[in-house]
Amino acid sequence: MQQIVDLEVDAGFQALGVELVSIAFDDGATQKQAAEAVGVVDTPMLVDADHSVSEAYDVLQWAVATGEPGHTFVLVDGDGGIAWLRDYGAQENGGSMYVEPQELVDQIDVALNG
Repeated sequence: MQQIVDLEVDAGFQALGVELVSIAFDDGATQKQAAEAVGVVDTPMLVDADHSVSEAYDVLQWAVATGEPGHTFVLVDGDGGIAWLRDYGAQENGGSMYVEPQELVDQIDVALNG
């Protein structure tokens, strides 16, 4: 969740004009408690209990041992299609559960602006 907190306050990320949304299998109460504990302020925390969103965006291909998505970012365009997709959590992708905001800003900027 620190990733969300850091992106919420990162000027470069804010300048991109994209909406940050967290989607997880955890129930709403669990997500709310975790978000409050670390100081998530503005990011919607959505529940994907039936895994339909994770399946639709094909992020389960990088599922961690529990079967949940790892640390995957999906940039969705105005038509609901995938404009950019990166997974960092899977071992084959480095196994990172945190990405420096500037790295994300740079990659998303390229996806948005070429």
